[in-house]
Amino acid sequence: MVLEISDEIVAYHPDTLERLPVRVEDVLTRCRAHGDRRAEAIVRALPAHDGWLNAQQVDRLLIRVHCEMQRLSEELQHGRRVGELLRPLLDVLGPRLQVIDIGCGMGYVIRWLASRAGLGPEVELIGVDYNRALVDEASRLAEMERLRCRFVVGNAFALKNPGGGSVPQLFLSTGVLHHFQGAGLEQFFGSHQTASAAGFVHFDFQPSPLAAFGSWLFHVVRTREPLSLHDGVVSARRVHSGQVLLAAARAGAPRFQSQLYSTRLWKLPIQRVFLTLIGLPPEVWPNFELALGPRRSRLEAS
Repeated sequence: MVLEISDEIVAYHPDTLERLPVRVEDVLTRCRAHGDRRAEAIVRALPAHDGWLNAQQVDRLLIRVHCEMQRLSEELQHGRRVGELLRPLLDVLGPRLQVIDIGCGMGYVIRWLASRAGLGPEVELIGVDYNRALVDEASRLAEMERLRCRFVVGNAFALKNPGGGSVPQLFLSTGVLHHFQGAGLEQFFGSHQTASAAGFVHFDFQPSPLAAFGSWLFHVVRTREPLSLHDGVVSARRVHSGQVLLAAARAGAPRFQSQLYSTRLWKLPIQRVFLTLIGLPPEVWPNFELALGPRRSRLEAS
């Protein structure tokens, strides 16, 4: 299994981001080309009309899947992980900052930061995703929870500051990097070369011999949607090693110093679930290490 079904059942125009119709047979052809019979069976069961996927039903499915993904993030305390790392980053990048979550889905990370991180009034929390249904759900939840954050349909690297001027932007993501393969990974990091980019911090699962089994076990116990189980296991098989990510970040975004952070548990030969990649301008890196305090020992020499 190498195809994530959620990537195949939605499509957008590359320039306008307009939602495009998806033909069932096209998706099935890609599943067969990769020998993924399980994915083929899941796609065949999706609501369709005259050979085309029902976009509204697909969006409802994706919302259910993202609810199950949020449960995973909650159990792994991912919001706290992001918040703890953002505080020293703010110390060196300044209090006035846009924190932009790429591929935010239903906005769990941004909503957690808005409700619990205490990042200050000058930090603007923004979640960005191509899928309007997910963005609308994130906005609904944020409004219901009375949170100071916003969610946008669009390209995270093309956001305009509402009042004009230039506000530094810190890009973050969770579980996004493995969606970019080959040259696309370096191109993704190249997008960080915008003038307003102050840095980045990206989280993804670590590759290991047990990663796919661990993902399968969690999803069997905790999820109900077949798509969640399928894509969760595929994600664990597609993730990049730290060295691959470092090489792509340094080639694609050379104006940042990139380094891995906290990949092992307490300096033991035990991998953490998440791999973290940080990129900052070289001139602020020494201050960032000071701001980390004792946690600077988690930075990996490379």
